[in-house]
Formats: sequence, C-alpha cells, structure tokens
Amino acid sequence: MRIALLTKEWPPHIYGGAGVHVQYLVPALESHIGVDVHAFGESFLDATGHVTPQFLNGANPALETLGTNLDMVNAISHTDLDLVHSHTWYTNFAGHTAALLQGIPLVITAHSLEPLRPWKEEQLGGGYRISSWVEKSAYESAAAIIAVSADMKADVIGCYPGVDQKKVHVIHNGIDTNIYRPDPSYAAVDKYGIDVQRPYSLFVGRITRQKGLPHLLQAAKNFNPGIQVVLCASAPDTPEIAAEVKELISELSELRGEHNVIWIREQVPREELIQLLTHASVFTCPSIYEPQGIVNLEAMACGTAVVASDVGGIPEVVTNNETGILVHYNSHDPQEFEKQFAVEVNRVIFNNELAREFGLKGRERAIEHFAWDAIAQQTIDVYRSVIR
Repeated sequence: MRIALLTKEWPPHIYGGAGVHVQYLVPALESHIGVDVHAFGESFLDATGHVTPQFLNGANPALETLGTNLDMVNAISHTDLDLVHSHTWYTNFAGHTAALLQGIPLVITAHSLEPLRPWKEEQLGGGYRISSWVEKSAYESAAAIIAVSADMKADVIGCYPGVDQKKVHVIHNGIDTNIYRPDPSYAAVDKYGIDVQRPYSLFVGRITRQKGLPHLLQAAKNFNPGIQVVLCASAPDTPEIAAEVKELISELSELRGEHNVIWIREQVPREELIQLLTHASVFTCPSIYEPQGIVNLEAMACGTAVVASDVGGIPEVVTNNETGILVHYNSHDPQEFEKQFAVEVNRVIFNNELAREFGLKGRERAIEHFAWDAIAQQTIDVYRSVIR
C-alpha cells in the first residue's frame, strides 16, 4: 500500500498539534506501508515541499493556500497511489481534488473544524468563508474521516449532517513516551531565568483565540504571589490578538512583578520544552476549543500535573482528579472560569503530594493509552476499509 499524506506543517516547521500528530504518525506508518509526505515549505529532506505560486504572493491567505494545494495535486498526479490522506483544511482542497483526479479514496483527519472557530475570520477575513467551503466539500466527499476524540466525532456529525456517521472513526492523537519523559536537567530552566527554588505554572501554545491565553492571564492575577507564571506563547494569529496578549502580560507583570512573569516569545526547542514541562509545578491549559489537546499529553508524559478546561477532547486525555483537574468553561461566565482556574492552580501547586500523584498517574496513562504504534495500526485499518 502507498499513500500520499498531505500536511501544512512538517519538521522543522511545526507549530501546532496537527503538525506534532503528523510528525510522529508518519514514522509509525512507514514501518508498515509506503508514505509520500507533501508539506507546505520550500524544501525538505524527507518530504516534498510546496510553496505558494508567485502570482498569488500577498493574496488573501486562503487563496495562497489554494494555490499551494494545486501544486500538491499536480505532484501527486504523477504518482501511483492507493489513497490520499489530508490533515486540516489547509490541505483538504488538495486531498479532495487529487482523489477526484486519480479516482482514489480520500481520508481526512479532523484536528479542528472551521464552523467551531469563528474567530478565524479575524485572521482570514472573507477567506474564512473559503476555508469553510473547502472543509465542508472535502468532508462530505471523503471515504473516511478520522476524529482525534469522541467529542470531535460528535462535532463532525453535528457540523456536517451530510456526512455518513459510519464513515467517522475515532483514533486519538498519540505521544512518544520515550521522547517525552521526565528530564532532570535544569539547563533550560536556568536559560530562561526561572527560579528553580520557587514553583512555576507553565503554558505552552500559540497565541490564538482557541487556546484561551487571555483567560489564563486574568486567572493568574489570583495565583498565589509565590508562583512564577511561565508562558511559552508565540505565533500570534493576528496583530490584534498579539497586541491584546502583550497588554495583558504587561498588566500581569506590573501586578506580580516582572520577575514572576516570564514570557518566552520564540518557539522553544523540544529538548528544552521537555525540561520546562518536567520541572513545572503544574501545566495549565485554558483552551476554549480543543479537539484533543496533545500538549496535555506531553505534560502528562513528563510526569507533570495538569489543570485544564473541560472543553472538547481534553477530558478524554486528562482524567479529572486522577491525572489533573478539569475546570468547567462557560462562555457566558468567563470570569467564574478564571476564578476557579486560579483556585485549582493554587491548590495543586501547594499540595506537593497531590501534584506528585497526578504526575505519576498522568505518565502511566500516556504510556498505556496513547502509544503511536497502536495509533498507526488503527489508521491503516481505516485505510484498508476504504481501498477498493
């Protein structure tokens, strides 16, 4: 069996959960089948890179994406394939078109859904209507859809009632627990100026509405004064949200003292991130929309307690009161969410035995339920079910 796997992100250009998913899924798949990776980018050693056609440079981002997709389709058309597998709306147009052109099945992995991310209109303008059309058309024509959580499957069915429910399969994101594991080194902690003698909370994520960072910054105003707030927050979606987050961080620094708020604005290398996760007293995930939340798995695999919102697929990863604490998110009362989030962060950080127990059970759960080899085999089973 040979497939084309289409992705926007590919190493070294990984910035989100979908990219992490593809990064680890591909090697696991390659142990069993042939995989041709096509990704956004000029050139790669282990994938075919595709860039925006020159005449579309500077166009609406959605149009640039469609142009890159057509370059993918052209490359794929010269290859003998059994199936095409696309990830996110960024490659769904390419997957849909290539499947039609070659008469092969399309499989889509649902990492998020455009109808549930209305804030993307801030980023894409009218292009958001294009991305929504691309996604809807591809989902309704796909031979199979892989949802990364049961909650995501329900969202797919709810957003796209034209999709046959039997075509939607649940296969969770995974984690390589040989890579993501406790690292006793303090080199990264020292590098970023974190005081190892005091507890710290850690946030890791893009500056985008769905990650809920403004809620965390409001909640952190009520964190115990002894807690350092460490933010690995980069890649803002828009100048507007970048400015909003910058202002909130400035307010928080003024309130808590600049040495108690550490903002790491660049993407942290994986080896350093693992050290930061390992030594964090608690990992914080205040997302308002999260199909699964692979970053929580990374924290759990490093043996760190988690405090997270209860949205989307997060409860399928974080077991409440066992591997961490889930805080109910209510969009109609965000202040209550922020207040309760602060309460739980303070409680976990200042109960060393509880934090330790959450960390141990979190790593056990990551190992037992989210191994990539099993996920790859489930994915191949889906492929086989749709190949004629």
